[in-house]
Amino acid sequence: MIKKIHIQLFVLIVLFACAFSGKAQAVEKKDTTIILITDLAVQLQCTEALNDLYNFKFDDAEWKFRYMRYKYRWHPLPYFLMGLIEWWKIMPNTKNEAYDKSFLAYMDSTILVAENLYKKYPAYKLEASFFLAAAYGFKGRLYSDEYRRQWTKAAAAGKSALNYLEECKKGQSLTPELLFGDALYNYFSVWVPENYPALKPILWFFPKGDKKLGLEQLKEVSYNAFYTRVEAMVWLMRILNNYENDQPRAYQLSEYLYQTYPDNPFFHRYYARTLYTMGRFANAELASQQILTRIDSGMVGYEATSGRYAAFFLGQINEARGNLDDAKKYYKLCIKYSEEIGVTEAGYYLYSFISLGEIEQKQGNKAEARRYFTEAKKKSKRKDEAFKDAKRRLKKMEQVD
Repeated sequence: MIKKIHIQLFVLIVLFACAFSGKAQAVEKKDTTIILITDLAVQLQCTEALNDLYNFKFDDAEWKFRYMRYKYRWHPLPYFLMGLIEWWKIMPNTKNEAYDKSFLAYMDSTILVAENLYKKYPAYKLEASFFLAAAYGFKGRLYSDEYRRQWTKAAAAGKSALNYLEECKKGQSLTPELLFGDALYNYFSVWVPENYPALKPILWFFPKGDKKLGLEQLKEVSYNAFYTRVEAMVWLMRILNNYENDQPRAYQLSEYLYQTYPDNPFFHRYYARTLYTMGRFANAELASQQILTRIDSGMVGYEATSGRYAAFFLGQINEARGNLDDAKKYYKLCIKYSEEIGVTEAGYYLYSFISLGEIEQKQGNKAEARRYFTEAKKKSKRKDEAFKDAKRRLKKMEQVD
């Protein structure tokens, strides 16, 4: 399902892979020659840690990033790396605000250290601009989340990100990393007014984008970047699946991300989702069952959000096979997980009630069927398809009676 996107799309300007823990100070730099973001030795140091991060081995990643902080505490890179750890703790369930403060603190530390480089050391101005754009972009993305909706802060962060992104464009040495921010802006600055005409006036204050170019840039970053490669893949996967109706390509990306980082719950559930959408039900069943098993075992990052997806898919698959009692079990589990996290207006939740009512009808339990349809109608909005569906079914039951 496509989530409604508003002003936040303008602050998703720069995503990047890096940060650190602890309170940062604007430490004077010690090395006057090394540009960390393009340095091969530094990238080699980051490789294993980034793999740990995306595979939700946060303790292992943090230990490695701490060493980078010791060695390069004058640079924004290690602070940003630790911030990225906090960001991916948020990703499985963005409704959970437990990591907001630590994440924002790491982004502020990144900004503080990057501003010191930007103002005092001309040779680092371009690289500092990159981190400033990235940190402000991430802050804006959090503020604009559908569960936070801090629009004023989001707009301010987005404006700062854009300013530094323009500064980044003056140099070519950081590409294709720089293309990531450009790609997101090019795509969404066109997509938003196409789908939300009421927001067109906002675009008067922004440069004109190019949606087709944005997609091509995202693909290039996905193939060739180091730090922004995975983040670009995530956005390309979501765009192809939700907005471009290219499920086969979205599936390929989800499969790659899941197989490369098999313990990442966000990648895991997206993989299960694309399998289900593509009609690959045997594999979708296996992936969904594994998600529920990992939730039960308390595996890091696996919680009710992933559970409601997996349970609904299993309910649908079992219902299609005629395993009605199993289907009922999974629909009830989807309802349970949805209520745990307060997501009771989403389609999976509402259609679990409708599906339960439909099954009870098939099994001759009219009272139970009526109860589930009534619940779906009561919990949905009048304009929702679930409301109309439940109302139609209840009316038909009354006519039969």
